[in-house]
Amino acid sequence: MIFEVTKSFVKKELKYAEGGHDWYHIERVYKNALLIAREEKCNITVVKLAALLHDIADSKFHDGDETIGPKKAREFLASLSIASEDVEHVVQIIENISFKGGNFEKPFNSIELQIVQDADRLDAIGAIGIARTFNYGGYKNRSIYNPEIAPKINMTKEEYKKSEAPTINHFYEKLLLLKDKMNTETGKKLAKNRHVFMERFLAQFYAEWDGEN
Repeated sequence: MIFEVTKSFVKKELKYAEGGHDWYHIERVYKNALLIAREEKCNITVVKLAALLHDIADSKFHDGDETIGPKKAREFLASLSIASEDVEHVVQIIENISFKGGNFEKPFNSIELQIVQDADRLDAIGAIGIARTFNYGGYKNRSIYNPEIAPKINMTKEEYKKSEAPTINHFYEKLLLLKDKMNTETGKKLAKNRHVFMERFLAQFYAEWDGEN
């Protein structure tokens, strides 16, 4: 029951969300999380709720404010009949799930965070990851590619959040790095094929860009 109520809440909140961060993104992450959780000893209630609420107010769409999502999730969870420690756990996952350049120390960790983080990262790579990346680039009116603007691999968290680089750069600044940042064995296995697909896409992209194909 609590999961159906949560799904209804998330669908309503994300009704007008950008296409790469809408309800269907949440649904895919939820399914990925359940798949990974089968192979891990974990609190499945926390995994399900965190997967459903992890992007309830993504800071990218709230002027970079990272407090809105956790606050909104906490307020919603307070209306459910679940243990207070589970509420706190879900909120901590939401606070620590994002990539944000990948170059910072996480103050919190748990197998549940690792599962949901892997599930979220899987949706950022492969065919769907490519589609989401270009959808967001279009949403932000960014150029597809500019050979004169090189990717910045070791950005700080603030540099990453403020970046307005061409969409292709995002592959090198995040997407191609995720395979080696997976936490769980299942996540690592699933990431391999999606990573290869992105490499093939980029090879084809550059061939067409240079008029070779």
